[in-house]
Amino acid sequence: MQDYLPPPTKRQLQELLARSLSAHYADFSGAAARAGLTAMQAKTLTVLRGAPASMRSLADALTCDASNVTGIIDRLEKRGLVRREASSTDRRVKCLVLTEDGEQAIDAIRERMEQVRTGLDGLSDRQRTELYRLLTAVFPP
Repeated sequence: MQDYLPPPTKRQLQELLARSLSAHYADFSGAAARAGLTAMQAKTLTVLRGAPASMRSLADALTCDASNVTGIIDRLEKRGLVRREASSTDRRVKCLVLTEDGEQAIDAIRERMEQVRTGLDGLSDRQRTELYRLLTAVFPP
């Protein structure tokens, strides 16, 4: 017979999530650095992978000032990882679009995230499915 374990408290879950996110961020930052990008540049590529964005909405997603986004985008554009396009609804607004090279760059960063990949490789298909279900319950897409 298994011993009864009480469910974890919200505080315990918050602590575990915080440790998980810290480990994920460190792994992500290291992988980005090995790809010659800052963590913020790589995060920008991740955000743009979801959909093109205006400078303002990207600044909101990155929780930084719009003036910081300009420098980030300038450097990513110089490397051919993003491009600026006129908005289809407002010609005064520039949309930021991930290029094919940008897609490949973020894929390479994800592939280099050794700690995260090793941890996920240790899970069975059933466990990965359950983890996905739980994370999407807490953080809906």
